[in-house]
Amino acid sequence: MSELTDGALRARDDLLYRNHFLQENTKFILTRAYAAIGHYVTESDDEWSIALLAFNDAIDRFNPEKGEFDGFASLVIRRRLYDYLRSEKHFSQEISLEPYAMDADDAKDTDEVNSLALEVQQKTVEQSVSGQDSGNIKDEIETVGEILRGYGFSFMDLADASPKAQKTKVSCAKVVAVILQDAAILGKLRSQKSLPIRDILAEINVPRKLLERHRRYIIAAAEILDGDFPLLAEYMDTIRKVMVS
Repeated sequence: MSELTDGALRARDDLLYRNHFLQENTKFILTRAYAAIGHYVTESDDEWSIALLAFNDAIDRFNPEKGEFDGFASLVIRRRLYDYLRSEKHFSQEISLEPYAMDADDAKDTDEVNSLALEVQQKTVEQSVSGQDSGNIKDEIETVGEILRGYGFSFMDLADASPKAQKTKVSCAKVVAVILQDAAILGKLRSQKSLPIRDILAEINVPRKLLERHRRYIIAAAEILDGDFPLLAEYMDTIRKVMVS
């Protein structure tokens, strides 16, 4: 039984402890809200209130015989936010919630998800909880988001596009290095708003499938590292090491 499950069971019967439990899990709630709806959530947003109430309700409804609390709470938060967005007509058919859907039996801790988007959200939430100013990184995210929309995808799409295996990360890093070191390829990338695969393959021996599968991640990494985005660039250690090696 996990620590979160133990806490939920105690909070169900101890109202004084419940308040502490809710505050202690602010980061968990914010992160699950982000994973559910695909955009950043702070404690000043309506989505935060919805997610907090959902988490509180999950405490009352939780049945430990059916699994751990984190999976169940994630599911309740996702469903409540989905209903809220739909009722407020904020839901867009262009955004699929399925990549972030979590069932009670197979929900995964977002700390284990190796994606740029979720790593950045974790850092933003940590800054918010600790009282640090997270405005700068949010500004960078918004600016990069505008750039990526020109390529036909959003910053949130990186949650599915980021490479997981270290070997794949290194291969993608080498591709990004080629793009940034060749002004012609970088210029074509930006003018055509697509990855110039033929030009890249002429410079580096990597599988074409890798370029196609991780196209969004490669484009985002190139734009971040070539632009003035020092905070987001911190998440590109693998690529920066390849570039200086």
